[in-house]
Amino acid sequence: MSLTESEFTHTPSPVPLTDSYEPLHTGNSSPPPGGGGLAPVLKNARFLVLWGGQVFSQLADKFYLILMIALIVSYYQQVDQSISRWVSAIMIANTIPAVLFGSLAGVYVDRWPKKAVLVVSNFLRSVLVLSLPLGLYILEGKDGWFGLPLGFYLLLLVTFLVSALTQFFAPAEQSVIPLIVTKSNLLSANSLCTTTVMGSLIIGFAIGEPLLNWVNALVSNWKIFTHDGGKVLVVGGAYLISTLILLFLHLGEKQPNSAEQPPHVLEDIQEGLRYLNGKDRIRNAMIQQVILFSIMAALSVLAVTIAEGLPELKAEQFGFLLAAGGLGMALGALVLGSWGQRFPYSKLSFWGSLGMGLALLGLTFSLGSLLWSLLSTALLGFFASLVGIPMQTTIQQDTPAEMRGKVFGLQNNVNNIALSLPLALAGILESHFGLTPVLLGLALLALLGSGLAWFTPANTSS
Repeated sequence: MSLTESEFTHTPSPVPLTDSYEPLHTGNSSPPPGGGGLAPVLKNARFLVLWGGQVFSQLADKFYLILMIALIVSYYQQVDQSISRWVSAIMIANTIPAVLFGSLAGVYVDRWPKKAVLVVSNFLRSVLVLSLPLGLYILEGKDGWFGLPLGFYLLLLVTFLVSALTQFFAPAEQSVIPLIVTKSNLLSANSLCTTTVMGSLIIGFAIGEPLLNWVNALVSNWKIFTHDGGKVLVVGGAYLISTLILLFLHLGEKQPNSAEQPPHVLEDIQEGLRYLNGKDRIRNAMIQQVILFSIMAALSVLAVTIAEGLPELKAEQFGFLLAAGGLGMALGALVLGSWGQRFPYSKLSFWGSLGMGLALLGLTFSLGSLLWSLLSTALLGFFASLVGIPMQTTIQQDTPAEMRGKVFGLQNNVNNIALSLPLALAGILESHFGLTPVLLGLALLALLGSGLAWFTPANTSS
């Protein structure tokens, strides 16, 4: 495969490897014959290294929000004062880089060694988090603009920078998977990665607070830590462990001297858009992911209202519904990893979108029943995995190596927008029209996604 001089070349690894690289941009989104299943992926040493790094990185991401809430409570929240405005500001600082830098990061990921991006971005996130106790100590008692403490501005700045680094980490991680996993095992690899993401979502928020408190109590006698230093140590340490694991990732990358041809960011982004415009399967896969993420983001807001209407739950216990959806998605990912290679990806997405629509209809008619609400949400998560994983695999499989950073950067950008807008709109629409009409609207959106999947070509060469 010949690449332009501005891109770095991937060369075969000089050491024996469990799995070899094979080109994936064949223009065929159907699963290839042979191979498949979880076993070959779990025997792939390079994938296990990447997967191990992902586990600790994902856990650190989930622990980070818990850490921010703990620091706000310890330093800034006053008695009888709502924490929502503090947390909202943190969430905004976390979201802005995803919208601003998603495409930009992809341009540079195409030009930089993927391993270096993964290692450096994780290491810098670790340094930023571990520097918080010293920064908060120096700024304690000092006020800044609008009467807010300077220490809180430090939390906003660190959150912004951590999120900005994540925009580089995400497309690099997605670009690495097709380099270390053969085409026949790509769906299984994505299934395991999705299971990790959903598992970290459930486990991270479940054990995050007690784990941070336990470590904080354990190191409370160490003079080098402040009263929340142990909590910071957990989050920063998780990023650092991920960094150390990823140091063992071998990709056999070779980066040419690109100083003579520096990146032209806007031109590269436009190149990525032009490429997507001519690739129906990749473009349709992205649209289906946007629909998927919009539905799941809206549901995360509506889950509070759904829980409030259940006699057995309180509004603040909406996490039970989200956990049911996460369990359903994890189960779907495991099923896909074992048997999904037998089916065309576009047909998996069709049945997944259709199932999501029916599950949302079921949720609409099961409001007020805890058992049926949990079952409907679990089914929604299961069918969501039939959309998200095959479509991500299609994007990886059909995109050539020299375009992956640009494409994954654009994908990261639109997905973050798809996650952000419903968070703002779902509550407003629910308050004006009611819960049932909004759920029916989401069901219709899922059914539109199934129509798009049905007309997406599976076997025609690009």
